[in-house]
Amino acid sequence: MDFPTAEELLAALRAGEVTSAELTDEAIARIERDDEAINAICVTDFDRARSAAESADDARRRGAEQPLLGLPVTVKESYDVVGLPTTWGLPAYRDYLPAEDALQVSRLKAAGAVILGKTNVPLGLQDVQSFNEIYGTTNNPWDRARTAGGSSGGSAAALACGFGVLSIGSDIAGSLRTPAHFCGVYAHKPTLGLAPNRGMVPPPGPAWPTELDLAVVGPMARSARDLTLLLDVMAGPDPLTHGVAYNLKLPPARHQQLSDFRVLVVEEHPLIPTGSAVRAGLKRVVDALTAGGARVERHSPLLPDLAEAATVYSQLHFSGAGARFPIDMYRQLQTLAAGLDANDQSLDATRLRSIAISHRDWMAADARREAHRHAWRQLFAEFDVVLCPITPTPAFPHDHNPDSLARSLDIDGVQYPYFDQLVWAGVATMPGLPATAIPAGRSPEGLPVGVQLIGPMFEDRTPLRLAELLEGPGALSG
Repeated sequence: MDFPTAEELLAALRAGEVTSAELTDEAIARIERDDEAINAICVTDFDRARSAAESADDARRRGAEQPLLGLPVTVKESYDVVGLPTTWGLPAYRDYLPAEDALQVSRLKAAGAVILGKTNVPLGLQDVQSFNEIYGTTNNPWDRARTAGGSSGGSAAALACGFGVLSIGSDIAGSLRTPAHFCGVYAHKPTLGLAPNRGMVPPPGPAWPTELDLAVVGPMARSARDLTLLLDVMAGPDPLTHGVAYNLKLPPARHQQLSDFRVLVVEEHPLIPTGSAVRAGLKRVVDALTAGGARVERHSPLLPDLAEAATVYSQLHFSGAGARFPIDMYRQLQTLAAGLDANDQSLDATRLRSIAISHRDWMAADARREAHRHAWRQLFAEFDVVLCPITPTPAFPHDHNPDSLARSLDIDGVQYPYFDQLVWAGVATMPGLPATAIPAGRSPEGLPVGVQLIGPMFEDRTPLRLAELLEGPGALSG
C-alpha cells in the first residue's frame, strides 16, 4: 500500500503536475471503490470536498501558499465539523449536529486542507478497537479479520488505504499510537497541552476550551516528515485562553544526525510480556540505530519505575473516565470496587478501584506523577529518546464481547487481561511526554509492527527528527 506522502503531493501541486480537484476526485474514487470492505470513513463530505478543492486550486493560481493547500485529508469522528454529525459512536446522538467547527478543524481549513469526511471510532472512544452500533466495525487493511485499533482506528486504516494523505486523531490510552502500529502508518502524541482540543468533546457538550488531563490531539500520516508538517498546523495555544498571551516556539530537535542520538531501549514491561513480533520490530530499529552510529543502551537506573507508573496512570485515567459514567453505573462500580480482595493488586483491580477513587487519593496520585516527571527530566539529561513497544502484539482478531473485562489478549499463545496492553501507552501518557509511532516492519503473518519513540516534554521535534532519520535509506516499513 504505497501511496504518495503529503510532502510529495505538495511538491506536485506547486509544480502544476496535478490539481487539488484531481487529488480529491482520486481519493473519493478510492473510498467509493475500497472502503466498503474496510469501513474507515464513517461520514463522507464529498460535495463540500470537491468545492474546497476547486477553491484551493483557484487560491494556488493566485499565488497562495498555505501549508496544506489542496491536500485531501480526513478527521476523526469525534471532532466537531459543521454540517456533519458528531456522535462518538453513541447511539443517542446519532443525529447531533454541532454548531461550530472544532479548533483543529478550523486550523486544517485555514491551512488549505480539503476535508473528505470523518473516520470511525469505538463507542465513546473507549476501546482498543473501532466499532459502534451507528457505523459498524473498521477492519484492518492488512487482515480484515483483525482490528485497525482504537480509538483513532478509522484514521489509521484510511491512511493505509490511501483515503486522504493526512488525518487528525486523539490519544489518552494509545489512541493515536496503537492504530498506527496496527495499520503500518505514523502518528505523534504531542506533549500534553501542546495542541488545543476545543471542539473535540462528547456530544452534546458545548465546545468550550478545556484542559483535559492526560488526553491530547495529534497528527497521523504516512511519513514522519508529514507528521511534522501537520503538527505545525495543530500546535499552538487556544486563542480563547493561553493564546491571549502566549505564542508557541518549539525548540529544534536536539540532533540532526543519527550518530548524535542517545537512545535508551526498553523492551520489557514488569507487568506484561512483549510478544515475539514486537521484539523483532524493536530489534530492527535497534539495528538501524546502531548501523547509523547512534549510542544505544538497554538499561539505565534513571528509568522511572514502570510498575508504579502503570498504577499511577490507571488511577489518573480511570478516575477521569469514571467521572463521566452515568450515576447508576458509577454506583455499581463503586460497590464492585469495595468488594475487591485487599490483596488483589492486579491491573484490573487497580483500574476498578481507580474509577471510584476519592479526590484525596487522586491528589496523591497526581503528586506521584510529578515525581515521575522529575525522574524523566533526569533521564532525558542522559538520553534523547526512549524506544519501546506501543502494545505487546500486532493487531489482534476482532473481539466485540460486550463485557470487555472478559476479553483477553493472546501474547505468543498465553492469555493476558485485555486492558493490560495499555501499560505501554501509559509510559508516555501519564507524565505527558511526546511519543512518535513509527512502522518497524512486519510480523511473520505480514501484519504491521510499530514502535514508539518517547522524547522530552515540549521537545516534540526530537523524537520526530529521529523518526525522519529512521525513515530514510533502509526504511523499516518494508
